[in-house]
Amino acid sequence: MADREVENNAISDQPQISTIVDFDPPKKPKRNMYAIACSVLASMTSVLLGYDFGVISGAIIYIKEDLKITDVEVEILVGILNLHCLIGSFAAGRTSDWIGRRYTIMVAQVIFFVGAILMGLATNYAFLMVGRFVVGVAVGFGLMIAPVYTAEVSPASSRGFLTSFTEVFINGGILLGYVSNYAFSKLPTHLGWRLMLGAGAIPAVIIGLVVLALPESPRWLVMQGRLGDAKQVLAKISASKEEAEIRLADIKRVAGISEDCTDDVVLVPKQNHGEDVWKDLVLHPTASVRHALIAAVGIHFFQQSSGIDSVVLYSPRIFEKAGITSTNDKLLATVAVGFTKTIFILVATFLLDRIGRRPLLLTSVAGMILSLATLAIGLTIIDHSDQKLTWAVALCIAMVLAYVAIYSIGLGPITWVYSSEILPLRLRAQGVSIGVAVSRLTSAAISMTFLTLSKGITIGGAFFLYASIATLSWFFFYFMLPETQDRTLEGMEGLFGNFGWKLTKFRKKNDEVT
Repeated sequence: MADREVENNAISDQPQISTIVDFDPPKKPKRNMYAIACSVLASMTSVLLGYDFGVISGAIIYIKEDLKITDVEVEILVGILNLHCLIGSFAAGRTSDWIGRRYTIMVAQVIFFVGAILMGLATNYAFLMVGRFVVGVAVGFGLMIAPVYTAEVSPASSRGFLTSFTEVFINGGILLGYVSNYAFSKLPTHLGWRLMLGAGAIPAVIIGLVVLALPESPRWLVMQGRLGDAKQVLAKISASKEEAEIRLADIKRVAGISEDCTDDVVLVPKQNHGEDVWKDLVLHPTASVRHALIAAVGIHFFQQSSGIDSVVLYSPRIFEKAGITSTNDKLLATVAVGFTKTIFILVATFLLDRIGRRPLLLTSVAGMILSLATLAIGLTIIDHSDQKLTWAVALCIAMVLAYVAIYSIGLGPITWVYSSEILPLRLRAQGVSIGVAVSRLTSAAISMTFLTLSKGITIGGAFFLYASIATLSWFFFYFMLPETQDRTLEGMEGLFGNFGWKLTKFRKKNDEVT
């Protein structure tokens, strides 16, 4: 008996033979194809901004020739859209809380359609400026609502991947605009630029019809007390029933609804025309909200102040300064810029939820600093040379392409992902609208001063300035932006406020040392 007991103990002490199942790696959560489809369709609205930015860069060559306008008028025409965006972005915050995220996207398409037609029919500079105003309001609507909607329908595990589609379609729109420039450049001058601008009405119609297939944001539905509708949407956009229930419980908790409530429709206290929202967001925010708002505003500011719009809007001028004189060659080189941006933003979509926001962002900005500084050196050498330096021309072209590639793989998409996910649900729409407003103001300042700045401190000096600003941005991002990868939207608040995420790491290191 004792021998048998010893034998059994010996067997139990031996390592167990593992089966094939034991070696199987844990399965990654499957991507919900319905959620991906919704995100893609919603993000398509940002095509409008990209198309306008891309098409105006080439169209302005022919507009200047046809309407006989000055460089200052060119800067105003190109950059004024960003100021008009302010109206759209702030209006979209209120509108999206009033009529819902989906219908706000449709409003943006209708306004853009009208603006594109007006620009296409413009007979003079003043008429063209009216069309730019209408298009600017539409772009402001689209820029604010697309990332908000996408963030609210995306699961935490793939939110970076899906929200980055905003930047994907901006780049796609820029490429379409460049291609449109090249396609219509062979037409008579007075007709070509009008078709370039008016063709923007086509994607607006297509996107407006496509949006009809989108469901409403489940978070907005809960804020309206429509729990039954929110459950149905969450069931479609979640990977499992359990995930849908967890997400609904989190949203109900944030909205102040009891998690035990099972009614399809409940009464949710309404905000008084948004006054409490603005008070909690700007006037008397908590430390967490203040930190998150500074992070959102800061990332939008530095995204634009690093000079991306100067490259996108004035790439023909930059290539001309670099030594390319043929209009056809300048437009072809510009198409290469759009193609490069589009390819690398597609790469970024697959890295955001694997590498994380911070590593990708900091690496991207470091690469931007290097490429901007090298471009500035190349342009300065060309500017001070009496003969054409082929190697310097090639260097400048390579650095322009490198800059837009590195920007598109990091700072470009992360700005929209990060700013749309870090603010609390009740403050999200207005918070994102502030970020978009800062983005458009900064873009306006950059795009409306580039030609003047280039004349004042040389084009090489302008890019040295952008490199300096990008350097400042690297330090801001390092100290102010915590990692948000895999966090639920409802769980972001603990990351922000009094640099708690940095202090926690510091204390852990001190504890390990002591």
